[in-house]
Amino acid sequence: MKRRWVIMLLTVATLAICLMEIPARAEPIALGWGDSGDNVKKVQSRLKQWGYYDGPVDGIFGSGTYEAVRLFQRRNGLVVDGKVGDQTAAAIGITLSGKSYTGSGGGAASGDVYLLACAVHAEARGEPYTGMVAVAAVILNRVDSPLFPNTIAGVVYQPGAFSSVDDGSINLAPTEQSIRAARDALNGWDPSGGSLYFYNPAKSTSRWIYSRQVVTVIGGHRFAI
Repeated sequence: MKRRWVIMLLTVATLAICLMEIPARAEPIALGWGDSGDNVKKVQSRLKQWGYYDGPVDGIFGSGTYEAVRLFQRRNGLVVDGKVGDQTAAAIGITLSGKSYTGSGGGAASGDVYLLACAVHAEARGEPYTGMVAVAAVILNRVDSPLFPNTIAGVVYQPGAFSSVDDGSINLAPTEQSIRAARDALNGWDPSGGSLYFYNPAKSTSRWIYSRQVVTVIGGHRFAI
């Protein structure tokens, strides 16, 4: 009996080791609403070339790009979901190898994580890491507030909300640190103390922003409600 238990334990241990050695399956790479960057520009350029898209090639996956992708999918017998996955990308004639970004948690950055990371990189590069997380937290606090749009894309692209959207720096590829900061904020870390605004007093020209109550100061940014 004792020998049988030993054999069973060895079998279970061996199985556990084998399972641990099986590599995790990579997440499918896909472009969708709210994504931004060079791959979106590739999609827009190719669809514009073929007459499916008539908007700007700005690297922002918004409503115009979404509808163009759906039209392309419909006319080419693809699943009509408005997303550019491997099959749609192949039909368009592009690859999405540059879409996957890995942070401390591993795995590909999803659309929301990637867009949030783009905003963090554009608005807070050069700031302390805690300040980068705080900027991401402000965006998420706005999503939760009835005063602002209820999606990350809606908050980021709200007209006049962020200078990085106006000057195009929102389209810069985020660093791993920016992606990690975005994920930390999404996981609940809020160094901003619930703030809805942030600004750099050395750069801000808005008089109104100085009327907001400052909650904390991190690096060059003041965070306010």
